[in-house]
Order: sequence, then structure tokens, then C-alpha cells
Amino acid sequence: MASDSRFDLRFELPPDLTPCFEMVMPIRWGDMDAFGHVNNTVYFRYLESLRIEWLRSLEGAEPLGAEGTGPVIVNAFCNFYRQLTFPGDILAKQYLGVVGRSSVDIYGTLERVDEPGVIVAAGGAKTVWVHYAQQKSQPLPERLKRAATPPVQSGPLLPP
Repeated sequence: MASDSRFDLRFELPPDLTPCFEMVMPIRWGDMDAFGHVNNTVYFRYLESLRIEWLRSLEGAEPLGAEGTGPVIVNAFCNFYRQLTFPGDILAKQYLGVVGRSSVDIYGTLERVDEPGVIVAAGGAKTVWVHYAQQKSQPLPERLKRAATPPVQSGPLLPP
């Protein structure tokens, strides 16, 4: 039976993204599940940690939520290419895609530090800046807009 693209749930990273941040995180024993590999939900935590640390690193950044505004994820995805197991460290790399008035598409790749260039997972999230009390979108903060420079890298980020 031929593959029907209407039912393909894999979301690929766009080819032209702006690299903006990277960090190393440990794979913890508790990240693994009963099958002996890192549980799939933990990959989303790795990508969340990457987004939060990037936001915290921006010049002039207030503590998240301090101004009554901050990020909300409206959708997220992750493609799993290889299993991760303890022990080890992950190199997480973040990229920016489309930047709108109140939203930004944020993507990330994960690879083991001891296997450079071998992407084990890749994902993304549309992040909307909101006023928490009003529950309405707000323009992105200037510090975030400054960090979202035009794309400087092109080509595939993922393994063939």
C-alpha cells in the first residue's frame, strides 16, 4: 500500500532557520523508563529546558512572568530518530523560525555529546507571548525581537 501523505504525522524542521542558542544537559537515571531508554515525554522536557534557558539568557531579560507576561506554547512536536540511554550528556541546539507580532516558531535538535552531529531527536513549538491575567496575546518583547535576526544558515538540519 502506498503511503498517503494526509496521514503522515511527522513534522519536519524547515530548512532555513536561525541558530540562536545551545546548551549541554545531563541524561539522568530517572529520565529512563521501564524499557531502559529515555522516556519520550522527557524529550519534550529537554526542549522546554532549552527554550527557557534561551529566554533567560536574553539581554535585559526579566524573570519569566515578572511583568505579568510570558511565553505560552500553543503547539509542540518531536520526532524521535534514536533512543537515548543513561549515562551521557545531550547537546541541545535551538533555532528560530517565523517571527510574528506576538509569536515565534522555536525549533530544537538533540544529540549526544559523545556522538557529535548525530541528531537523536528534533522538535519545535509555536510560542505566543501573552498577558497572563488578561489571557490575551501581547507583542513580543524587544529583547526577543532583537534575538530573532534574519536566517543566517540554510540547508538540512536533520539526517537524511
